[in-house]
Amino acid sequence: MEDTSIGFIGLGNMGNGMCLNLLRNSYQVTVHDVDKDAALPCLEMGAFWAQTPKELAQNCSIIFTSLPGPMEVEAVASGEDGILDGIDGGSVWVDLSTSSPKLIRRLHGKFAEKGASVLDAPVSGGVNGAEKGQLAIMVGGDKDIFAKLRPVFDSLGDKVTYTGDVGSGTICKLMNNAFQFGMERMISESLTLGVKAGVSPEALVECMRNGGGGRGNILNVTLPETYFQGKFDPPRFKLRGASKDISLVLELARDHDVPMETATSTFNEITSAMNRGWGDLDSRVYLLLQEERAGNIEVRIPKQN
Repeated sequence: MEDTSIGFIGLGNMGNGMCLNLLRNSYQVTVHDVDKDAALPCLEMGAFWAQTPKELAQNCSIIFTSLPGPMEVEAVASGEDGILDGIDGGSVWVDLSTSSPKLIRRLHGKFAEKGASVLDAPVSGGVNGAEKGQLAIMVGGDKDIFAKLRPVFDSLGDKVTYTGDVGSGTICKLMNNAFQFGMERMISESLTLGVKAGVSPEALVECMRNGGGGRGNILNVTLPETYFQGKFDPPRFKLRGASKDISLVLELARDHDVPMETATSTFNEITSAMNRGWGDLDSRVYLLLQEERAGNIEVRIPKQN
């Protein structure tokens, strides 16, 4: 893709930072937003202005969108004066939004009819990450197109992952958010109970940061050694030990009248696993119950030597 004229639509908190990084990396960028004032920082750095997504697409070979959600993505992509009305065969639309995998796959079909390509590439890292070029970018779509655009992605983020077919990037982003929101809720439960039980927030947070979870061991050590291998014997830490610990957590919660819905759900799951006779296996064995409910889906990752 020799022509790297780039279009960028959606200059909110995330889009503005990403677009500015493209400009800092000397790319020629044309921009559009429903609020022209939002484009001023980019225009002041040399970006060009397009009146509509259609006009932008007519003048750019790579078109990025960073939009609030599926409704805006569909309107900008295929609505009146949208990208689809102006895009040429051989051009690429890259959606950075957190949107719907079903939608991006449907739009992919429409763009393919015009000979254009689609990548879904949602990002994670927040406004600071967007400003500093320190985003995780999860890219789904044609692998060869991804490879051609890799230098552009590297201008936007420091953790770029090719995830598979179109729509897979969006699935990865949604699962990342589910993981993050769930962790935040569990952290909130732990903090409110700990503080009500008499520990200072500062000491409690420091201890949680210094523990295995706070150090990132869950995804980097314990699950890769156990659950991802389907290996629970010999145990790193027995399920009966986890059952004892979560029971003590809930006892403390009752003593201080603090509801712990996430912890209670975890206790119930561990108890179900204990009732299967798994008490002497590794504590992560209870995660197999979710695999069963999901239709006997196995999450296995070969161990790296």
